[in-house]
Amino acid sequence: MDSSINENPSPTRPRWRKVAYGGMQPGFDDNHTDETFLEAMVMNTNVVKRSMLKVMQDSVSISQYLCIVALVVLVWTCTLRSTLNENTLLLLDVSLLGLGFLVLILTAEMMSLNLLFHYFINISFFTTGLYVLAPIYQTLTRSISSDSIWAVTVSLLILHLFLHDYSGSTIRAPGALKNPNLTSCISLNASVVASVFIASRLPSRIQVFAIMLFSLQVFLFAPLVTYCIKKYSFQLHLWFSFGLMVLTLAFVYMLHRLLFVLLLGLLVFVTVVCPYWLIRIQEYKFEINGPWDEAKLCFDITE
Repeated sequence: MDSSINENPSPTRPRWRKVAYGGMQPGFDDNHTDETFLEAMVMNTNVVKRSMLKVMQDSVSISQYLCIVALVVLVWTCTLRSTLNENTLLLLDVSLLGLGFLVLILTAEMMSLNLLFHYFINISFFTTGLYVLAPIYQTLTRSISSDSIWAVTVSLLILHLFLHDYSGSTIRAPGALKNPNLTSCISLNASVVASVFIASRLPSRIQVFAIMLFSLQVFLFAPLVTYCIKKYSFQLHLWFSFGLMVLTLAFVYMLHRLLFVLLLGLLVFVTVVCPYWLIRIQEYKFEINGPWDEAKLCFDITE
């Protein structure tokens, strides 16, 4: 007798779905991916293509500040050698202060008389405090050898240059939304301590006051002035930077020929060689993005 056997068809395998949550899907491993997994892969989507000229222009800010620090060291050297007396230093301080205020008035955004008066009051208290503390600074490192002072000062200046914020200012610029970051504050503190060490090697109270006022004017307010110039006109920033480089190289050349060669080589390295290296290594940058990346919010979270 013929008998027909009814065979139940095997259940069809469920289709795999790409879901963020929901646990394991029946019939698939937890790390399963299908043939469409790599279709959404994108290569070098966030890599910024830079031009050699643009990178060189951005590096001018670094070379500019290197020249500013070099000029400060030149003034320190001439003062320690008694080439500059206290009267010349005080005249230099007043000239720099007046020139800085003039540049801020002409270039700073959202500069008002109230803000200018606020700056003037702060500088007055700042100057008075320096004059009162000058005798303390003069005797602060009397028990420390000069070799130790020079070594620590050089180390602090290197730390200052390494941590300095070359794209911003050491103090909040008029109209700026952000305050200086932590590394910028550490850099400023390193320069202040280096200035105190240098001032402690001077013989008179007036010289200590004058050199401290000069150093803090440069380290505190020079980045603000250069930042305002750059925001006002990038072309003016370039001309000012190149003029400052020429002036610094001329003074260093009169002081020492070997230091001139070293400074010139450093400026060429920062302005030309480093941008060239950055452009060359861009060719070897390889970045992939795909479904495995973390989700990113496309909107700002506000309270």
